[in-house]
Amino acid sequence: MSAYLIVQLNVTDPETFAEYKKQVEPTIDAFGGEYVIRGGTQEVLEGDWPFARTVVIKFPSMEKVKAWHASDMYKGPMALRQSASVANALIVEGL
Repeated sequence: MSAYLIVQLNVTDPETFAEYKKQVEPTIDAFGGEYVIRGGTQEVLEGDWPFARTVVIKFPSMEKVKAWHASDMYKGPMALRQSASVANALIVEGL
């Protein structure tokens, strides 16, 4: 079953985050991931939504997204993202 990585974030260092975006895409591809949503205009319909950016990435399975997140390949880009943004992330199984 597919799994979706949902990330909400606020970028605090745009220059470093731009480097992260360059480095992360090949790591996602290597684990069968594909972007469904990558930024874009968003509008809050209900509740509080303190994050300016939303990203959704579809992976083939929960195991694949967990393997990607824990991989040596993603360690460098993850450190860049963590230094350049404040984020929440979760995985949801889906159709």
